[in-house]
This record gives sequence, structure tokens and C-alpha cells, in this order.
Amino acid sequence: MSRNAYHPDRRTLLRTAAVGLATSLISPRLFAQDKASEALKSLTGGVAPIGKAERADRLARAQKMMQAAGIDALLVEPGASLIYYSGIRWRRSERLTALVIPASGTPLVVCPFFEKPSIDESLSVRAEVRVWQEHESPYAPIADYLTVKGLAKGRIGIEETVRYFAVDGVKAALPAATLVKDPVTRAIRMRKTEAEVALMQTAADVTMAAYRWTWPQVKAGMTPADIGALMSAATKQLGGQVEFNLVLLGEAAAYPHGSGKPQTVRSGEVVLMDCGCTVEDYQSDISRTFVYGAAPSAQQRKVWNDVSEGQTMAFAAAKLGVPAGSVDDAVRGWYETQGYGPDYALPGLSHRTGHGIGMEGHEPVNLVHGETTKLDIGMCFSNEPGLYLPGVMGVRMEDCFHMTAQGPAWFSRPPVSIEQPIG
Repeated sequence: MSRNAYHPDRRTLLRTAAVGLATSLISPRLFAQDKASEALKSLTGGVAPIGKAERADRLARAQKMMQAAGIDALLVEPGASLIYYSGIRWRRSERLTALVIPASGTPLVVCPFFEKPSIDESLSVRAEVRVWQEHESPYAPIADYLTVKGLAKGRIGIEETVRYFAVDGVKAALPAATLVKDPVTRAIRMRKTEAEVALMQTAADVTMAAYRWTWPQVKAGMTPADIGALMSAATKQLGGQVEFNLVLLGEAAAYPHGSGKPQTVRSGEVVLMDCGCTVEDYQSDISRTFVYGAAPSAQQRKVWNDVSEGQTMAFAAAKLGVPAGSVDDAVRGWYETQGYGPDYALPGLSHRTGHGIGMEGHEPVNLVHGETTKLDIGMCFSNEPGLYLPGVMGVRMEDCFHMTAQGPAWFSRPPVSIEQPIG
């Protein structure tokens, strides 16, 4: 799902809260006492992380694309793209650590002197590492490296998340260089390899197993935090790293990222759960909606069935070579025939049909009106055409899929009915 102004970074907030709650609210005896816990065995023991050979291949593909695009070097800061290319897992701070990928030859890693041993621990590609001392400019090693390569006047691509102060520093150190938007990294990351798809499949399997265990544990009077703690504890026992658990109850489910009002589970009201985990850097994102403790009302059943049909239509519309936006258009057009909308108006589908996913929960491209990027093999998306009725309820089912040579393939299969809401 997307973010809004009320919840500017739900994944960070929910991940932090969930881990703490899983520790403080869930007793180990809960697992010992419940027979369902017998199924909570790690699913990640045999998982193969991304290896050195694949990272080397990523660099080779990036360099080939750079040459075709007339880019002489790329600058990458810590984050998903740095892990993607180099394996380096590092935090961002005011002290610059960066990767410079030339269009040919060995990359450069620049970091503070005292951080080099830590950087070396996760560096998993062949690279030159240069350090800078606390009183020195971190941009001097970059300028020296590119100058020796004859690239001081070249075109330097800036990965899209690089912070302004780093761009400004490189510009000052290389005044004759031309700094441009990186046209390579997203294009490569957007198309997942078999190894990446396999990790995303495992992450989805973990989340679905956690759902199957958590759903029967939901009881009247529970809060979103209570349910989220159950989901987090199950996810961890299954071998996943908790990424986020969003739980919306009753009327709060009408607002895609929730409400600050107190909520508890009540008979006859909907429970909407949006949860995900990470396995070896790759994420899942799955939503489920069910009615607690009573038969669904006619309205609940209709909205649930309409969302289910919306998911089916989106999946069917996701064909190789079609614009990503056409998937959103197909769903939204049908919803309008059912009385929702029009467009993004409520009651209806107030957000995009889906987003890209991989190492980050939200990646380009999106399944949203006007997106012209064509669907290609290896692209991965969420499929979540939720319907929201302000003041009443909301329903969202979300399952991710990846594009294959034969068309879309599910990571997790949508539920078949409101009576069997997990799948």
C-alpha cells in the first residue's frame, strides 16, 4: 500500500512497534500451548542469499547500460541500491560512505577510515576501497579516482536517493563534470532474476503461514497492537524479519492507512490486516480482510466479492508489453459500473491498483493510471484494488505477482471467499 500524510512512514513506525510488542505481549507459552504453533517452523533455513556471482553480474549489466547511455560513472549511497550492487549493508549519516561504479573497470568504495573494517564485512564484490579521515573531504577520493580514469569531465549518474549534500560535494570536487539522473539502477532493479524471485516467494510463504496461524487467534476485544504482536511473533518464528503489520478494525478499515481512534475487535465488524516481512533483503506485502465472529452482512459480502473480482481483473489485465497503467484502468473502469468512484472518488478505489516491490516495499513502477512503462519479464507488483466506504468499512485483499514469459504468476494466491478469507 501507499503512504499518506497521516502516516508518513508506516513501515518504519509499524516495524519498530511490532518488534517491541512481539517481545512484550507474546509469551513463549502461547506457542507451547497452542497446537497450531507446531506449524511455526522456520521456512528460511535452506534459503540461498544473493551470491557474489550475481552481484558481479549486476555490475556488468549496469556497466553495459551505462556505456549505451553515455554515463561514465554512477554514484550510489547506502540503502537498497548499495546492497543490490555491492552487498554493503550500511546506514546513512553525515559521514559519507558511497559506491562509485565506472562504465568499465573496478568500482570504488569510499568510507570513513574507522569504518573500513565494518564495511569490509559485507562487501561482496571486487572493489577498491579508499578512506577519508575526519578532517578530510570525503569527495577528494572520488575526484582523484575519476580524474585518474580520465572522467573528471565526464557524465556522472546520481542514483535517485542520493542526498543533496553528497551531490553538492561531488559537484564542487569535480566542477567540470556533468551530473545527471541515473538511468540505469531502477531499470535493472525493476527486472528481478530467478534468485530474487525465489527470495520474494519465500517471504510471501512466511507471511501467509503467519496469517494462517494468526487468524484463528483473533479474539473479541483485541486491539490492533495485540493482533500485530501475534503476527510479528509468528513471522519471526517462521524465519522472516518483521517489516510491518498494519491492522485496521471496523470503520478504521475505510481509511487505507488507518485512524488514530481507539479500535477493538467487535463481532460482525471487519478486520483488515496488511502485513509483510523480509527474507535476505527481499520483501512480501499481503493484505487480508475478514468479518469477525458473525456471518457477513449483505454489504460486507458484496464489497468483499467486488474486491476479489477487482484482483482477478487486474491479474488478467497484466500482460507482457501492455502499459502498467492499463491494469489500473481495467479495474477502475469495472468498479465504476458497480457504482464506485468515478476515478479516485469515494466510495471506491482511492489509491493505485498496485506498486512495484522487491528489496523495498514500494518500488517503481506502479499500476496506476497514466503509467506508460510496459510490463516485462521479472517485474513484480502488488495487486490491491481495495474499496473504501468512509464511515462504514473498507476491504482490501493484496497479493503480489511477478511477470514471466507466460504472463503473471502469483507469489501468494488470493482467498476464494469471505468464509475462507486467508487462502
